[in-house]
Amino acid sequence: MQSSYPDIPAGLVAHDLTAAAVQLQVDPTIYPLQAIYGAAYIFIDRCYVFLERPEPGQVRVTLTAKGGSADAGALRALVGEFANELLGCAWRHQITQDNRVLLETVTMQAIAGAMGQPSLDDLASFDFSDQGFDDPLGIALSWEEKHGKKAPAASTGDGEAQP
Repeated sequence: MQSSYPDIPAGLVAHDLTAAAVQLQVDPTIYPLQAIYGAAYIFIDRCYVFLERPEPGQVRVTLTAKGGSADAGALRALVGEFANELLGCAWRHQITQDNRVLLETVTMQAIAGAMGQPSLDDLASFDFSDQGFDDPLGIALSWEEKHGKKAPAASTGDGEAQP
């Protein structure tokens, strides 16, 4: 593989015109593996995609033209498009991670709403009794039930309260 793209930093991209292939070195600490998979998936209809880990902390992506031949300009364009898609996938991954709780909440509300309101038959068979569950630790008791409500102090006729 040769590295001959002056506008790309050295060591990141190499190409082989005889094999119509280009290799990119991707740092998984910058681009999560899910983003690399997402970008590779977008390109599987246009070229063959091969992912490998030549050393820890590096992922090598090899893109090979399906037609079997490509010039240096076409391979350079393929590298640029893959890099842009990789950046987009990494950004979508970050947005998803930042909003995971919100997405899960909205999804659960949508699923619960799709079930609809309970019917009268469902409500008729529902147990509304106070003995619905066991509470051995007394967690579900109110403060007054657990500790007893204080009775008002009895007063004597002279205005003083009796203890």
